[in-house]
Amino acid sequence: MPQLVYLSLGSNVGNREAQLRDAVARLGAAGRVVAVSSFYETEPVEFTPQPWFLNCAIALETGKTPQELMTAILGIEEEMGRRRVKKKGPRSIDIDIVLFGDRMMDSEELTIPHPAMHQRRFVLEPLAEIAPDVLHPVLKKTIRELRDALPAGQTARRMPPSSMAND
Repeated sequence: MPQLVYLSLGSNVGNREAQLRDAVARLGAAGRVVAVSSFYETEPVEFTPQPWFLNCAIALETGKTPQELMTAILGIEEEMGRRRVKKKGPRSIDIDIVLFGDRMMDSEELTIPHPAMHQRRFVLEPLAEIAPDVLHPVLKKTIRELRDALPAGQTARRMPPSSMAND
C-alpha cells in the first residue's frame, strides 16, 4: 500500500537550483511526487565554513519500503555526483527521508523519523510549507509547531520563484 513520505533535499555545490530540480525529477521513478515546497537558501549548520545551501521538501507517494527508498535515494545521489568526502561537508545533492507515513524505525542504515529534523530550520521551514499539520510520530507535535518552537538563528530565506520553473 502506498505511503506518503516526506523528503528533505539540499545542495550547496554547483548550480544548486538545477540540481534540486533534477533530483525531484529523478525521485519520480521511486513514486509519485505530490508536492514540492519553495526553495529556501539556508546557512550551513554543524560544519559552517562552506557555501550556503538551497533546500526544499517534497511529498512522495511510494509503494517502496523505507530500505528500498533509501537504496533508490543513494543511487540518485551517486548518479548526480555526490561524493561523501567530509561529514556534513559541501555536496551537490543531499536527500534525506524525514518522515515515512507514521512509521518509526531505528537501524544502522536508517532512522525514521529523521533524528535531527526537529532541530533544523532548513528541514522544517520547507516542510511546514507543504505539510504544516502532519504529526511527528514520536514528538506528537505538528511540523508547524516544531518549526515555531525553534530558537532564533539558522537563517532560511524563501527564494522567489525562478524563471527555470517554466522551462
